Amino acid sequence: MGYTRSGMSDGPGNMQHLRLQRAASRSDVFPKLVAMQRNLKARHFAVFRIAGAGLPNKRKLVCELDNWGPGGAEHQTELMTGYGEIFLDHIEVSILPLIWNGSENASFAEAGEFSPLIRRLESKTMAFSGIAFPVRLGAVGNGYVTFLATSIDLGSDLIIDQHVRSCQVMMDLLALDERRSVPAETLSEREIACLQLAGDGRISEEIAENLGLSVHTVNAYLGSATIKLDSVNRIQAIAKAIRLGYIH
Repeated sequence: MGYTRSGMSDGPGNMQHLRLQRAASRSDVFPKLVAMQRNLKARHFAVFRIAGAGLPNKRKLVCELDNWGPGGAEHQTELMTGYGEIFLDHIEVSILPLIWNGSENASFAEAGEFSPLIRRLESKTMAFSGIAFPVRLGAVGNGYVTFLATSIDLGSDLIIDQHVRSCQVMMDLLALDERRSVPAETLSEREIACLQLAGDGRISEEIAENLGLSVHTVNAYLGSATIKLDSVNRIQAIAKAIRLGYIH
């Protein structure tokens, strides 16, 4: 198992681009996970979301995306049997990544340089070592982005970088869910432009001057966008438009 101190290989400029570019479909999320898998030199990834949150004894982990390949169901069952309950309990109290040893690499969870950044789990009888990045986004959208392999490269900087990317993946999935729940009537270019400027802190008069519109028209666009986004006010509409990827 390698313990190289890997940095943010894509560079800060590309990381900023990653954060701002919202996935339009699940097919856009998959390449992000493949890139993360490459960075970690992992063999498999799986994204689990928590269903039944808030319901006693009803919580469970649901696999949303994975590249298990042949025998995938076996890997998933092994992981959930070994650590499923621990995953569910851990995310309620901590967002530290979890790591564990596989039977083929008993030294994986022993390196000390990144100890404050992770929680080690008791080893189970599993073929693969792994790391699971927990993500909490509120009442919904919580879960784990998980990577497994017999050999994974880990370092303090890389753990932080991949945790940030895991949050982006979960935000993408949540935004796609919300987008499906939004009425079929989508936002117009003018509504998006007004929301973007409002989100930048501009008042209606400034937005009107910037777009060459009347204040009345700007307020009408903001009002219709608020209705389309099923929001109670302009602030909530801006927040939802950001989550859905209309503005940034």
